[in-house]
Amino acid sequence: MKRWLSVLLAAGSAVPALAVEFRTVDTATVLYDAPSPRGNKLFVIKRDTPVELVVHLEGWAKVRDSDGAMAWLESKYLGLRHSVVVVAARAQVRKGADDAAALVFEAERNVALDYLEVAPGGWVKVRHRDGQSGYVRADQIWGL
Repeated sequence: MKRWLSVLLAAGSAVPALAVEFRTVDTATVLYDAPSPRGNKLFVIKRDTPVELVVHLEGWAKVRDSDGAMAWLESKYLGLRHSVVVVAARAQVRKGADDAAALVFEAERNVALDYLEVAPGGWVKVRHRDGQSGYVRADQIWGL
């Protein structure tokens, strides 16, 4: 019995963890309730919006947005670049990954920022579409 238990435990530890994949909407497009243009149109999602890829199926993707809403869109509208969206009322983007670092700019809720890299201590390096870049606290954004 102990032998089977050790085999089962070893097999369970060999199962890879599921990775969350985020993508960015490249072109404003309609979201549907089903993976078909005959599905009900739910709303339009704007360009540069980050989404979590939940399911990919024959040219369609089921995605989740920062509010938790799920819908389908044609996969061709998803880019490979990675963006994040501000979920705080105002996110402070700083010159360094430190609360004492100089403020570069502030971004309001729902502003999309390009994800650059994760920094130590709960910070993320981002870039605004106007070219300014800096570090924002990870708890002020969604899409990681």
